[in-house]
Amino acid sequence: MPHPHMTVRKNLAFGLSNLRMPKDEIARRVADAARILQIEELLERKPRQLSGGQKQRVAIGRAIVREPQLFLFDEPLSNLDAELRVQMRVELASLYNRLGTTMIYVTHDQTEAMTMATRIAVLNKGNLEQVGTPYELYNSPKNLFVASFIGSPKMNLLKGQSNGSSIELAGFGRLTAAVQQGDVTIGIRPEHLHINQPGEVQVEGTISLIEYLGSELFVYVGLPNGETMLAQAPGSAKYSRGDKVNLSFNAQDAHFFNKDGLRIEV
Repeated sequence: MPHPHMTVRKNLAFGLSNLRMPKDEIARRVADAARILQIEELLERKPRQLSGGQKQRVAIGRAIVREPQLFLFDEPLSNLDAELRVQMRVELASLYNRLGTTMIYVTHDQTEAMTMATRIAVLNKGNLEQVGTPYELYNSPKNLFVASFIGSPKMNLLKGQSNGSSIELAGFGRLTAAVQQGDVTIGIRPEHLHINQPGEVQVEGTISLIEYLGSELFVYVGLPNGETMLAQAPGSAKYSRGDKVNLSFNAQDAHFFNKDGLRIEV
């Protein structure tokens, strides 16, 4: 974070002065960074006069003035409130587009990763689980960890038993799919779990909770076997807690994983 006793201008110039860089070059770099970050009017202020988001921009500016070939951000938004996190997320993405410099961004927030990254590396206890674009990780997760971690709300998971040509799912009946024999886990994203619509496999359940988010609903449905499934529905849909509904999905929308949690291509 910025040094509290220095103005924004001096904060930006501090590292360059220590490198004994010529004053005119320091002034140019400070002016360029201030313009890029849109903090030109803040240059004579001290950190106590800045908002949380402005302080973050100054901290980023101290890196920009060095004109690096690579930026490393280690959870830069972790101490910000929810509204400011969204604002800074947009600003960092815009900064990347303007600078075109490679950025390595460390975060535990998968929403930040999905919305900002061109490529994501998913780590689990020091192991690299998968590297790919946000689209690849969401639509083709290589294992159960990635499938469960990527996506908000999380993927629904069902246990099943395959005989080689179809899968018997607890509570859902049988799904036609040419999957190797043995234990199988099937993943269904909430947007692919349909309420009161035709589908290859169906089960009746009872709505236990509804989360209204304006343009969409998250509908939690309790199944006869005690499990709860989450379906995404349009915000205009009319459901109530306690309603009996049919859940369904199609094989083409499902993700399949073997007993070791590895993806099965179908």
